[in-house]
Amino acid sequence: MAKRIDGKAIAADVIGKVTAASAALKAEKDVIPGLAVVIVGDDPASHTYVAAKGRRAKECGFHSVQVTLPAETSQAELEQVVRELNDDPTIHGILVQLPLPGHLDEFPVIQLIRPEKDVDGLSIVNAGKLALGDTKTGLISCTPAGAMVLIRSIHGSDLSGLDAVVIGRSNLFGKPMGQLLLQANATVTMAHSRTADLPEICRRADILIAATGRAEMVKADWVKPGATVIDVGITRIPAPERGEGKTRLIGDVDYAAVEKIAGAITPVPGGVGPMTITMLMANTVIAACRDSGVTVPEF
Repeated sequence: MAKRIDGKAIAADVIGKVTAASAALKAEKDVIPGLAVVIVGDDPASHTYVAAKGRRAKECGFHSVQVTLPAETSQAELEQVVRELNDDPTIHGILVQLPLPGHLDEFPVIQLIRPEKDVDGLSIVNAGKLALGDTKTGLISCTPAGAMVLIRSIHGSDLSGLDAVVIGRSNLFGKPMGQLLLQANATVTMAHSRTADLPEICRRADILIAATGRAEMVKADWVKPGATVIDVGITRIPAPERGEGKTRLIGDVDYAAVEKIAGAITPVPGGVGPMTITMLMANTVIAACRDSGVTVPEF
C-alpha cells in the first residue's frame, strides 16, 4: 500500500515556520505582516474560504483585513479598493477572492495588484518570474507551491532523473506546477484533454500530478508501480450511505485502487487542500520580510 502523504501534518509544520517568522519580524523590525482579502458578493463557498483565510492569518500573528463589497460593485469601485490597498504600507499581501460576479472582469483586477503584494502569484509579472526561474523576488501561485512541498517531502529538493507528468495546463495550477518541477530538475510532460494516449504517458511518470476536475479519472492502470501521485482535484458527490442529502469529496484519482499501486499518494480531502491556504500565509510573510529588508525564510 502507498504511503499516505498527510497534507494536514505538513501544512501544520509550515504554519509553525510562518508563525515563527512573523514573530521574528515583529521583534526585529516591529512589523506585523498584513494580509487583505477582498470579496465581492454573497457566494457562500467564497465566504467560507475567506473566513478560513482570515482565521489562519490571525493564528499566524498577521494583521488580517477583510474587505466585503456588495455584488453590484462596479469594476471601477473594485479597482479603486485594490489601489488603496496597494498604497497601504500595513498591507503586504492582497488577495481578491475568485470567482467574481459575472459583470466584473477579473484579469485587470489581478494585474492591478502590485507584484510584490500579489500573494496569490497570479499576476503576469509573477508568472513571468517563475517562468524565468526567479523565485527570489517573485511569488508563486499557492496550490502548486503547496504541491511542491508535498513532493519534496517524498523526494527531496532535487528531482534529477525523475519523470513528472502534470495532467492539466491551467494558468492557476498546471503551468506553474510544470515550471516548479522543471526548476527541481525533473523531466516534465504537460498533458491535457487533447493529449493522445494519456494513460500510456501517465504510466511513465515517477511523479504523477492530476489537476483535471474530472472525478476519479486516473485509474490504477494509469500509474507506474511505486510512483508518487498528487491529486489536486476535488469534486463533491452524493453520499447516501451517510444519510439523506449527505455528500462527500473525491479527487481526480481513484484513490482506493491507485493506493495499491503507488509508492505515495495524497488523499482527498486532507492532501493538497490544506497546503493552499498555508502557502498563502507563507507568501504573505515572505512579502513582509522582503518589504522590511530582512532575510526571507524558506518553506
